[in-house]
Amino acid sequence: MYKQINKTCIPVEKQMMMTVKEFQVGLVGTNCFLAVNSSTNEALIIDPGDEAGRLIKEIEKKQLAPAAVLLTHGHFDHCMAAQELASHYGISIYVHEDEKETMEKPAYNCCGMIGKNLSFQADKYFHGEKDRLSAAGFDIDVLHTPGHTAGGVCFYVKSEGILFSGDTLFCESVGRTDFPKGSMSQLVRSIHEKLMPLPDSTKVLPGHGEWTTIGKERQYNPFL
Repeated sequence: MYKQINKTCIPVEKQMMMTVKEFQVGLVGTNCFLAVNSSTNEALIIDPGDEAGRLIKEIEKKQLAPAAVLLTHGHFDHCMAAQELASHYGISIYVHEDEKETMEKPAYNCCGMIGKNLSFQADKYFHGEKDRLSAAGFDIDVLHTPGHTAGGVCFYVKSEGILFSGDTLFCESVGRTDFPKGSMSQLVRSIHEKLMPLPDSTKVLPGHGEWTTIGKERQYNPFL
């Protein structure tokens, strides 16, 4: 949801083979991404935290064909528009199996912060420490990175050199761990074991704030 206090970061130049459109949605400005296959116009909707109507308008304007809704974790600001989008396009919502309780329980998905009592559901679940999904023409490594939440994941598209890091890793910061099922030691361990082995050139597209790279975070992130 939120990140630790961090310094101003230099944006990473957004030149990728995969076409990525970013939207800041909802009350806390969550980064929602449309990851588009430029050959087929198929699209992955990643962390649609709110404003389903706005996202549908953009999808239809660009004549995209959504293939799946992917959630990095189950906090309200990352999944509040997921069900409306999935129903509208007849597609599935994916999340890690360890995130089921966070999504379903209002006390865990933190929707009380905006005065609501909400429960969310997914259609399909990722399993274990590393899973794999083929969707929209991309092969995606699903890296289980608990710490911000129990079932948080990052989506690594190796062919494109892109990591969608959710609230696990930010530009010179990491995700908050003072929410239910959060653990700073677990989060830092997840980052070291799952993300730091990736190439320095890997572009990191986080759930909030500026884009960065693995190399930059390896060198400058004070939490690592």
